[in-house]
Amino acid sequence: MILSRRALLTGFLGAPFAALACRRAVRYPLPPGEIAGASHAFGHMLRDAARPVPAADAWTSQDVVIVGAGVSGFAAAWRLARAEAGNFLLLELEPVEGGTSRSGSSPVSAYPWGAHYVPAPMRDDHTLIRLLNEIGVIEGTDAAGDPVIGEQYLCRDPEERVFYRGRWFEGLYLSAGATRDDLRQLREFESEVDRWAAWRDGQGRRAFTIPIAAGSDDAAVMALDRISARQWLDQHGWTSSRLRWLIDYACRDDYGAHPEDTSAWAALFYFASRLPAPGKASRPLITWPEGNGRLVRHLANASRGRIETGWLVTTVSPEGDHVNVTAVSRDGHHVRGIRAKHVIFAAPQFIAARVIPGYRDVKDFVYGSWLVANLTLAEHPSSVGFPLSWDNVLYESPSLGYVVATHQTGPDNGPTVLTYYYAFCDRDPRVARERLLSAGRDEWAEVVLSDLERAHADIRQRTQRLDVMRWGHAMIRPYPGFLTSPSRRAASQPFHNIHFANTDLSGVALFEEALHHGVRAAEEVMVEQGRRVGSFL
Repeated sequence: MILSRRALLTGFLGAPFAALACRRAVRYPLPPGEIAGASHAFGHMLRDAARPVPAADAWTSQDVVIVGAGVSGFAAAWRLARAEAGNFLLLELEPVEGGTSRSGSSPVSAYPWGAHYVPAPMRDDHTLIRLLNEIGVIEGTDAAGDPVIGEQYLCRDPEERVFYRGRWFEGLYLSAGATRDDLRQLREFESEVDRWAAWRDGQGRRAFTIPIAAGSDDAAVMALDRISARQWLDQHGWTSSRLRWLIDYACRDDYGAHPEDTSAWAALFYFASRLPAPGKASRPLITWPEGNGRLVRHLANASRGRIETGWLVTTVSPEGDHVNVTAVSRDGHHVRGIRAKHVIFAAPQFIAARVIPGYRDVKDFVYGSWLVANLTLAEHPSSVGFPLSWDNVLYESPSLGYVVATHQTGPDNGPTVLTYYYAFCDRDPRVARERLLSAGRDEWAEVVLSDLERAHADIRQRTQRLDVMRWGHAMIRPYPGFLTSPSRRAASQPFHNIHFANTDLSGVALFEEALHHGVRAAEEVMVEQGRRVGSFL
């Protein structure tokens, strides 16, 4: 069914905005572009099709097979390669590896297709520090022992701004027009975040750490997982619409959910895990034009020659002391089998349930859907108010706004690429995926341009190309109770000689969590191989 422009904009941007937008004449045709990335139809073979059986002569052997070339899979491969731990093979469905940290490029700039930064690590995140040292990002340590990041890798100023009623303002909290009570509630919230940043349990562990495995499981901390962020705000009596918008933005930004569907633990984690100490600024952000694609490229280089893209793994079946892995090529013409001593399953849990016979129930794992668009512009867009920043957020939009790929490289005029993000926060994830996939490239191009047009009147005439990527299962949602659920805890445990590595296991879809789980799984395998392991963790 073809929707009218008004119906399209109403469905994705809201009725009030749609009515306003449809009063404006559309003077420019849609720019060219395409749908990039995730192969939804091909991936659905796991759900809909019978499992093919490899011919007798189509079997090979490996010490380790890694399923999934996202950050967790690459981290596992990186760890095995650094240890020279036997032969291994990494299989990936997509023709381009990297998962939600993958990137693209154009004649104008490289750009992200998903995750686009990591916070500078604190001294206890040994795995990320090791990786950043390999890349040459770290220049030393400060007085507290935390890494000092090279200035050229830190997000360039101005970092963020928010658009509200025709004008851009500095920062993400909308201070302009805030009442005395709004500001009082903001101070109280910041004091509560500081309190948790200072909190330590009886073993000296922080309440909120990156990665979360190093954090406390004290009852006082875990109690926050059993209520929603909205309930937590209500308990504190924080009713300010501006503060609630900030919390809502944080939950949408990292979890693809609203506060009523996000645990209070996860909402506090967003703010407190990045604070080195009370009263201190959050750790600075490390970014590149291509976002976390830069980190993926380094990890991938560690295992070149052992990565094979274009293979859909259909069965991972433990058989005695080995695991039989079957896979189908993207064109459907080839079926292969691999007898592996160990498997590191670095794809999400919902896929594990479909390909591993007898695997545990994973219904507690809930995933958010995302739309990402990259717009190539002939010239930076015009703005009113605070100047163009790296992160640009629209206060009255359901989207998350956009980041500017060329911001790091310095030019403040001329061609650029904007990466636009839209998180589907429907409570029912099936509804979210259906809505995401219901619109094609042209429909999404219209939604994106109409949304940005509220802040940039010239966006249509300056956009030369607009590509979109639809992530149907983009990230795990930390709904109330998930962190403390038996399902999440059980998923970290091996199933026969299959080890698991994915951000699902943390409940927060961050690069650092993917890195941690990939390295952990690889080290578990090396221990089972009888190797002496000096842990990267």
